[in-house]
Amino acid sequence: MATPSSPILIVGTGAMASLFAARLAGSGKQVKMLGTWTESIQTLNKSGVRLTDRDGSENKYPVEATQDPLECVGSKFALVLVKSYQTQRVAEQLKSCLANDGLALTLQNGLENDTKLAAVLGEVRVAAGVTTIGATLLEPGWVRYGGDGIISLGQHDRIDPLRDILIQAGFKVETVEDTGSLVWGKLVVNAAINPLTALLRIPNGELLARPSAHRLMKMIAQETANVAAAIEVSLPYSDPVEVVESVAQRTASNKSSMLKDVLRGSPTEIDAINGAIVTIGDRVNIPVQLNRALWLLIKAILNAPIPQG
Repeated sequence: MATPSSPILIVGTGAMASLFAARLAGSGKQVKMLGTWTESIQTLNKSGVRLTDRDGSENKYPVEATQDPLECVGSKFALVLVKSYQTQRVAEQLKSCLANDGLALTLQNGLENDTKLAAVLGEVRVAAGVTTIGATLLEPGWVRYGGDGIISLGQHDRIDPLRDILIQAGFKVETVEDTGSLVWGKLVVNAAINPLTALLRIPNGELLARPSAHRLMKMIAQETANVAAAIEVSLPYSDPVEVVESVAQRTASNKSSMLKDVLRGSPTEIDAINGAIVTIGDRVNIPVQLNRALWLLIKAILNAPIPQG
């Protein structure tokens, strides 16, 4: 049986996974990372995870990395920090390595990641959270801290020890009654910024500098907020347009993760963001033509199939 001193399992080796690994290892915790990116895993095992902080300081922290979930058997706590399209695969991996009394916490973008995990692992072993922390992967195993943010955790009987571990690692953590509001609050922002920046190949702040792009961004934010209202989700703010504009301004020089994915020719999270909004909007008869257009355009760029249904 796993013990509280077991290594913290980080599922993923990208920007957010590397940031959390560095912070946790820096606080004295043993960290194991489970991923599929061979170059990253080799670098992490050889040199540890490298973190460049906002003040420019750099440190390296030792971690173990593997592609084999059987090397993570008995994990007490797992942080799921992969792209949403990888959630189903990760759920199957965690089925073989998460302890019976363990907990997997998803801090991913998009909708229904916790539902997909719980379908395989059981609800008692899955918790949902939202984070506004920023990170940029500079090279495999090397991450730059992108800005302060909060980790909001949903209520769960097993969450307290993991919450304390995150606080000890220097994260700002809060516990909320319902993460649904926060998930949708972040979804509105991602839906309005990420696909537009990916289509236009521009950093976030440029959306505000181009009048037509700015107008479209505001319309998408409102359309998404309309869907949330239709399913009786209260957003954590009163003005979705104001919030999206504020995020674009605050992250003006950032390239969205979706833009980076498109530039690499990699799969994106469009299905779990705009695609999910379209599915729900259609179900409740709320117009979602802007989200639909963005969804189809991003899929067209990568020549990716459209899910049926």
